Amino acid sequence: MKKGNPKALLPIGVFLILYLGLGLLFEYGMKIPMGFYNVPIVAAFLVAILTACLQNRKVSFDEKLAIMGQGVGDKNIITMLLIFLLAGAFVGVVGRSSAQSVAYFMLSIIPPQYAVAVLFIVSCFISTAMGTSVGTITLLTPIAVEVAVASGYDAALCIGTVVGGAMFGDNLSVISDTTIAACNGQGCAMKDKFRGNFLIALPAALMTLILVLVMTAKVAPVQISHEYDLLLMLPYVLVLIGGVAGVNVFVVLLTGVLSGAAIMLLSGAIIPAAGQTVFSQLLANMGSNMTGMFETCMVAILVSALCALIRENGGFDALLTFVRRVFRGKRGGQLGMGLMVAAMDVATANNTVAIVMANPIAREMSNDYGITPRRAACLLDTFSCIAQGVIPYGAQILVAISAAAEMGCVVSAFDILPNLFYPGLLLVCSLIAIALPGKKKA
Repeated sequence: MKKGNPKALLPIGVFLILYLGLGLLFEYGMKIPMGFYNVPIVAAFLVAILTACLQNRKVSFDEKLAIMGQGVGDKNIITMLLIFLLAGAFVGVVGRSSAQSVAYFMLSIIPPQYAVAVLFIVSCFISTAMGTSVGTITLLTPIAVEVAVASGYDAALCIGTVVGGAMFGDNLSVISDTTIAACNGQGCAMKDKFRGNFLIALPAALMTLILVLVMTAKVAPVQISHEYDLLLMLPYVLVLIGGVAGVNVFVVLLTGVLSGAAIMLLSGAIIPAAGQTVFSQLLANMGSNMTGMFETCMVAILVSALCALIRENGGFDALLTFVRRVFRGKRGGQLGMGLMVAAMDVATANNTVAIVMANPIAREMSNDYGITPRRAACLLDTFSCIAQGVIPYGAQILVAISAAAEMGCVVSAFDILPNLFYPGLLLVCSLIAIALPGKKKA
């Protein structure tokens, strides 16, 4: 491990001051409606990258460009970008009518007071089967928006419930990138990590479900009687079945796009604008929604470039050294390991990347503190998912906001954050698990 340089973490502080600081000032200090939208997140990241480029004069600017290019070229980043674009294409093809049909069908067979709880359960199952929180949020956010519109519940509550359920599977699924990275990095079997993780995640999920039921019981939802088209539901049914079956997320989304295009063309659900044909209007809708994902894609690119520079400048090494120095004892070591990977995730906005970066030092900490590989893998995955689920510039919340906007629902990250019950309860359960005396072999 190279010598740490705490000053290399300065760009993160610059970003947080610009994005969160100005957003809070506009929204609550100056009482500007939707004040957070007045702070362009792309510009904030550009300033942060410029700050990082001005550091470490020993490295030339061309070398820094190469470093950023390597960060952007990471497999996880490319995968995320493709999911974003396919998600935009899917929403553009099926349009709002498909999500409306799913929502109204749900409300026709489920009492309205249970609709949000069902969203959470479905989100948990799909994310566990697919192994991707972003894909789950992409599929379910349009339905969550329509459930909110149809039932009278707060849209931020419905969306936050979906995001929370998505993080359940992201943390627990055996095919999740985070699980694979944590288990491979710590040298433990996935089934062992799953068993330990399940005992922490399940209580958090059950408490979240109870909390959602209690909260929605206080609201008198509007009784809805609305027509829905079962044929228009088919694209969402196919992707939901694919998700539960654990089919690759790209195959799931492509299936949704192709089936949606066929159904929309054959059913006459697409009304072309003046001078357009039905087919050209379908392509225009697809292109428009893919374009709507560009800012989200750009944020992912800029974050990966910024993190590559911070890593090169020694910022992450300084963070890891600090954690090792401060925390003592086995429980302290577990807490330190969890906080370390959470801090890495806040810095990188990518839980898989955070785990990969934290793996080497976590192995050393495991030896120092007597932590088993199973517990170490569980801690890395759980705490990284807790952080990833609540950072306002993370892919999960950004995708949720973008998907909601495509459905005509304008929400900010700070509308969703108070409704992210599962990550908070997962943190509570994780801290309890660390505090409780465990078996010597655990």
